[in-house]
Amino acid sequence: MAMAMQVTGIACFSSSGFSQRHQRRNFRRSAAPRAAASEGLASPSVDDNKLKLGGSELKVTKVGIGAWSWGDTSYWNNFQWDDKKMKDAKDAFNASIDCGITLFDTAEVYGSKLSFGAISSETLLGRFISERKKREPELEVAIATKFAALPWRLGRESVLCALKDSLSRLGVSSVELYQLHWPGLWGNEGYIDGLGDAVEQGLVKAVGVSNYSESRLRAAYKQLKQRGIPLASNQVNYSLIYRKPEENGVKATCDELGVTVIAYSPIAQGALTGKYTPMNPPSGPRGRIYTPDVLTKLQPLIKRIGEIGGKYEKTNTQVVLNWLICQGNVIPIPGAKTAEQAKEFGGSVGWSLSTDEVDELRSMASEISPVIGFPVEML
Repeated sequence: MAMAMQVTGIACFSSSGFSQRHQRRNFRRSAAPRAAASEGLASPSVDDNKLKLGGSELKVTKVGIGAWSWGDTSYWNNFQWDDKKMKDAKDAFNASIDCGITLFDTAEVYGSKLSFGAISSETLLGRFISERKKREPELEVAIATKFAALPWRLGRESVLCALKDSLSRLGVSSVELYQLHWPGLWGNEGYIDGLGDAVEQGLVKAVGVSNYSESRLRAAYKQLKQRGIPLASNQVNYSLIYRKPEENGVKATCDELGVTVIAYSPIAQGALTGKYTPMNPPSGPRGRIYTPDVLTKLQPLIKRIGEIGGKYEKTNTQVVLNWLICQGNVIPIPGAKTAEQAKEFGGSVGWSLSTDEVDELRSMASEISPVIGFPVEML
């Protein structure tokens, strides 16, 4: 989840400035290595703005919003939360809806006291949805939240118990997607059973995992398949400069099994937006990841991203999000802290980089050593 402050060329889903022919066209896929689709991955596009999440029946927007920063004071917001930041978060939510983005990803630990936060992100998201629905009763929002595989949580019952607590904070009777936030320390079979139980009890429409390796992904997929339940998604750290899912087999396995990749930190927590320079690195914990040395090495790539963006009248942020979409079977979920950022994210769809541009950006990014963001995947 990352900040994006460039607002030139902002465009919502409904007003991208491109013809309907271009809006309907499928995104080109890159030449990144991938496994053969033994499970028969269906074409993900179901309409102009939405796609099917894995093998589930859930349809979500091609870009979502990450709500990690909402209420958080341990990593984001300069360790402070106040009324202005609350208003900014609400404005970001409403701007997202206005732009046609209706998928929101949160977690029980975001903003919670467990993570030394100020107020639960789930509570805020539920409040924003409730207030918006008072004006628009027919509004449909896809909520994705996550179960924290804490060491003392054992068995399938812990998943259902945590889910019900999340539903209470969100103020809803069910959510669209429930995910295991990270692999369990003592094993995952019980947690996977809990996901299946949640589906069968009607508490969720689809289930997924997060930060799962290829082997764990296959095991979870197989266990759920035995109950006739699809594993809809695997949420991993994935961006132009952090392509571990391509390198460790996770992306190829997701494509093979028909599991959608949800990409968190898709703009490298702001490092790819062009906002930060060696003389102006990000503050807080991000400054220890994206150091002046790292930002110096990124400058040629960021310059080229800007040049390509100029061709399409798009910002750096919109280009790097579109780059992920062009991989096929990927939904980026950048974090929106302001309305301006949310509007900008809306302009990442409805158009497509060329195959040559996708490959060129990957080639340039491959010359830069990746940095590990937070949280570290593959726990």
